Amino acid sequence: MKKHGKKYVEASKNIEKDKLYSLEDAIKLVKETSITKFDSSIDVAIKLNIDSKKSDQQMKGSLSLPNGSGKTKKVLVIAKGAFAEEAKNAGADYVGEKDMLDKIKNEGWFDFDTIVATPDMMPEVGKIGNILGPRNLMPNPKTGTVTTKVAAIVEDIKKGMVTYKNDKFGNIHTVIGKVSFAEDKLIENLKYVITTISKAKPNTVKGNFIENITISTTMGPGIKIDKNSFDI
Repeated sequence: MKKHGKKYVEASKNIEKDKLYSLEDAIKLVKETSITKFDSSIDVAIKLNIDSKKSDQQMKGSLSLPNGSGKTKKVLVIAKGAFAEEAKNAGADYVGEKDMLDKIKNEGWFDFDTIVATPDMMPEVGKIGNILGPRNLMPNPKTGTVTTKVAAIVEDIKKGMVTYKNDKFGNIHTVIGKVSFAEDKLIENLKYVITTISKAKPNTVKGNFIENITISTTMGPGIKIDKNSFDI
């Protein structure tokens, strides 16, 4: 059994373990139970009624939070010609072609959070898929990171676009903001996440799709939210 620190234990005393909190109460409580000295991220864990072994029930995508994520991401764009110029003008941190991919492969360079690539560059990117894949850095059309709309995706990422992908247990984890965010901004972000995930329900899933929703701060205790708080 995992042993938690003193601050975690103290914070947990303010949370009723089996209670389903309203959205508003949960957001208020998650801010109050932050246990770090820094501005913690607030994450949501969504348990889905999916069979993660079935390819047609895999959940993967991206969304742009209405109020951003509070985290600035470094973006690497693999493109050439006009697309490369477009990426630079949109604020990409790094832009290149095979030179950047070689740097990753030969030097173990990972000074970025997200890779965007144009479709014509994917054969080259795919050559280091064994390096990028395990780090969840492989560009993917489902998350919008394989695209010819380079400027738009770079701007979205910079504004706070987040990605999601279910794990083998059918859970999705993603960020909804920072503890320093106003409560109404966090509520708006979380509603957007839940609504977006709900609309992405695979056709082969029967019955309830979202089983439970829990939010927590970095290293903080989880707070369960009543699903009736959302229009799903």
